[in-house]
Amino acid sequence: MTHSILQRALAVAGAATIALSLAACSPSTSTSTGDDASSGYVTDGKLTIGTGEPAYYPWVIDDKPESGEGFEAAIAYAVAEQLGFAKDDVVWVRTTFDEAIAPGPKNFDFNLQQYSITDERKQNVDFSSPYYETTQVVITTETSKAAGAKSIADLKDFLIGAQTGTTSFDAIEQQIKPTAGAQVFNTNDDAVLALQNGTVDAIVLDLPSAFYATGVQLDGGLIIGQLPQPDGKSGDEFGLVLPKDSPLTAKVTAAVDALRDNGTLADIATQWLADAASAPVLK
Repeated sequence: MTHSILQRALAVAGAATIALSLAACSPSTSTSTGDDASSGYVTDGKLTIGTGEPAYYPWVIDDKPESGEGFEAAIAYAVAEQLGFAKDDVVWVRTTFDEAIAPGPKNFDFNLQQYSITDERKQNVDFSSPYYETTQVVITTETSKAAGAKSIADLKDFLIGAQTGTTSFDAIEQQIKPTAGAQVFNTNDDAVLALQNGTVDAIVLDLPSAFYATGVQLDGGLIIGQLPQPDGKSGDEFGLVLPKDSPLTAKVTAAVDALRDNGTLADIATQWLADAASAPVLK
């Protein structure tokens, strides 16, 4: 009797051990995979793209990036397609200019708001390879005291402003070096309004924005000229901003490179930035 009971107990214990072993070897019922966990995307199956609030012409038309209309909206969807995303799988979020390049977590996979690639910014975020190259331009109005300026030296005694945190602002401080210092504005629109109201004598913008401001936003807008590029550079290079050490940086860069190589970037620039022709270079 005792021997029989012992045999049955050993049999039950063996079956339990086998069952536990099989359970350990069976596949998990979770839908998450190693690829999903390490994909780097904010949302699996979606591409989350950040832009400004608002986003301006000619970069985005009517502040509607989801339309794909405007230079940067078109670039965003071209990159998305290159990465394998359908248009319906693109999600747009809005950030301030400074927020997107500050240290810390991000709510986007990449962000584009005419960010010039700089070593200082690279300390906080990653950049793709450049999708556009531009220069900095000084603009004014016909009624401004700066309307007759022909050189950088002519600008030094005027009040000149730009959006804070931009390479336009840096260009004022480093190249023009006005006596009163660079005048600070939160946005390009604020700077344009100040110029129109006579609060400042001139402002600095990137070339496409300068053509739009003088042709559409300002009454009697004038382009004084481009600022020369230091260190032999041909212009500021705009890159897509990604979170620091993003696993997507190499993929996004490869997508931008492919679009450059196949002529798509040039085609998009021709379509949306045709008015951004050359302007005189100031000496």
